[in-house]
Amino acid sequence: VQLQASGGGLVQAGGSLRLSCVASGITLSFATMAWYRQAPGKQRELVASITSGASTDYADSVKGRFTISRNHAKNTLYLQMNSLKPEDTAVYYCNARPDIRVYWGQGTLVTVSS
Repeated sequence: VQLQASGGGLVQAGGSLRLSCVASGITLSFATMAWYRQAPGKQRELVASITSGASTDYADSVKGRFTISRNHAKNTLYLQMNSLKPEDTAVYYCNARPDIRVYWGQGTLVTVSS
């Protein structure tokens, strides 16, 4: 199983980015998928998740600004991030839980300047 995350970069506060996570070895539609982030000196935290039934959940800090979605045909998970804030700066990781197993992508860095 491989999860390849991309789409991070440097953006000004108020801007937008879309993260992508291409999966191989698993079928996203059968797994609970999530985005986590880890800021310098902080613990990794859950940002957003989507179940196999398409139920979504978001951290309070990103509700109304971030949207998690997936493309079944491309077997790809997305995180649309709008109205970015400096406190969103972190390494973002995609996560897959097809069953009791857990898989992590390599992370993509998002830096939001003020």
